[in-house]
Amino acid sequence: MRRRDLLTSYSLIVLADQLPAAQAPTTITPRMRRQFDRIAPPENQRARAAALNEPNMGLVDLKCDVFVAGGGVAGVCAAISAARHGAKVVLVQDRSRLGGNSSSEVKMHIVGADSHRGRPGWRESGLIEELRLEDAVNNPQRCWEMWDFLLYDKVVSEPNITLLLETVVYRSFVEEGKIRQVWARCDKSEQVYRIEAAVFVDATGDSRLALESGARFRTGREARSEFNESLAPEKPDEETLGSSILFTSRLYNKPMPFRAPQWARKVTAETLRFRKVDQWDYGYWWIEWGGNKDIIRDNELIRYELLSIVMGVWDYIKNSGNHTNSANYGLDWIGMMPGKRGSRRLVGDHTLTQHDLLSGTFADAVAMGGWPMDDHPPGGFDRADLPPNTVLRTPEVYPIPLRSCYSSNIANLMMAGRNISATHAAFTSTRVMATCATIGQAVGLAAALCIEKSVLPRQLAQDRQMVSALQQRLLRDDQTIKGKPGELLRNEDAADHARRARVASSGNAGEAVAPLVIDGITRDIPKGAVHHWAGPMTEKGAYLELSWDQPVVISEVQLTFDTAFGRQLVLTANPSFWRQDAPRSAQPETVRDYQVMVRRQGAREFTPVAKVTGNYQRLNRVRFESVAVEAVRIEITATNGIGEARVFEVRCYS
Repeated sequence: MRRRDLLTSYSLIVLADQLPAAQAPTTITPRMRRQFDRIAPPENQRARAAALNEPNMGLVDLKCDVFVAGGGVAGVCAAISAARHGAKVVLVQDRSRLGGNSSSEVKMHIVGADSHRGRPGWRESGLIEELRLEDAVNNPQRCWEMWDFLLYDKVVSEPNITLLLETVVYRSFVEEGKIRQVWARCDKSEQVYRIEAAVFVDATGDSRLALESGARFRTGREARSEFNESLAPEKPDEETLGSSILFTSRLYNKPMPFRAPQWARKVTAETLRFRKVDQWDYGYWWIEWGGNKDIIRDNELIRYELLSIVMGVWDYIKNSGNHTNSANYGLDWIGMMPGKRGSRRLVGDHTLTQHDLLSGTFADAVAMGGWPMDDHPPGGFDRADLPPNTVLRTPEVYPIPLRSCYSSNIANLMMAGRNISATHAAFTSTRVMATCATIGQAVGLAAALCIEKSVLPRQLAQDRQMVSALQQRLLRDDQTIKGKPGELLRNEDAADHARRARVASSGNAGEAVAPLVIDGITRDIPKGAVHHWAGPMTEKGAYLELSWDQPVVISEVQLTFDTAFGRQLVLTANPSFWRQDAPRSAQPETVRDYQVMVRRQGAREFTPVAKVTGNYQRLNRVRFESVAVEAVRIEITATNGIGEARVFEVRCYS
């Protein structure tokens, strides 16, 4: 920069600083200004927290419908789900960024029911799919910090969510078995928040809100005899899965020497005999330690030991002579926050067990899992004599009931994520983040329904009609819910006019015929039934047409497109996944451009009511002015790559 340019820039900065507040340039919206004034009111409106023995802190009182503690993927999905269903939400996260173990602070890629291609076709739908697709399109460079930002954007863009980052829940007040108020503090902004809500959701992983509220919880491993689980030890103990610290490295165009610190572990080929070192761009989940310690209170010790192991493993890679092709690799990131797996698990009205995951069915199923039961030796890296994990695969994806997602003794407390009500054996599967996301979505909607119906979570779970309403709303939001063995719950929404329509199309490809878009299932069953329509794309495109004998009034058409559930769709620094996962762009199978046409009552021709271009999302909701119609046509003019249009479901609402 030239000196004159520098002085000019400085002058502009000074000038902007001197402008009256009304003239200062800003892009903040009125809604966000109200949010910021709410969480950090002007000095003359700010109470002091002296009565709380915090004389230097501001005191802010907040009220909401649903309070969510914890901003990992479970908490984010719970907050978004509740907010989109009309609940006023406060979301508190103790870090500067959202995402939990998937954030740039830990960099653990999200896994779930498809089990690293072990169960292809079972990638989760719903909110986690929306987030993954956004990441694939808007973060093709695979930058973890951009994933953090994507989650932040999603949350602050919801008008019903108030987000408090770097804020820790530290106290709860319970009256007559219900949480009345929680206290949280943000030392960065010197604020103490007193927050009242009707429903509280603990998505902290460590169950901090539940701990402060006196909720029942489990730790460690149950005895084999308690639930007759083959994966459980003979005697109960307080051991669990350890924590991990990951690292990434980069290839340079010159040798990159490395000297380990004095306190690094000495790692040998014998140490690694059960642990595979075949790449070093991103590693390794098996750098795990602390499952036989107090996973929460010994966190600093666990951090130190994990860093010493990371340094020892990298020293082995660089200097043992066994991996000479690592010479030009250098570390470019080391995690400083242990990624936790196990800690407290809350006790709900139902405790998920190994047997439930193998063969359970639930009338109140609301979410889906499918990762194998994946147990690790509590000693982690110290147990060089043992494989780093043992796996028991479930025969199918499995359902997760609502009764495992609320506290048995705190009436308005729900849980989302790895702290749901489960034995240690079941937890080794339900803990993974994509499963936690589906639980979060279900819990958020259930909390919003509790507000709408003025009931508590247990009352909701015990009312068959309300449970059915919850399930149908979840299906409408693209949640997949497992029913009986070999079955998924179907769309039975009485308000969906499409269920009573005749369906035709411009053409069909094989078994993927047009009437399947109203069969109530929004995904193909791997090695089983097809549940989508596919129409060859011609010069004029392709179309679906729904018609009725009597006119219906509609103002919304909901479409579910194909986003290729058979592929991996993960943010990871591991090149071995890059070669096999989904494109870092819009998925080629997804419809890109289309318009909604209607034939009005008594009319002969179709007229357009909405046009969409550039789509890459699976779930689309198109709204327009209410109109009485005899038919609706979806005209598809482009996909994101393939030569046929694919649609899983069409819904029509008044």
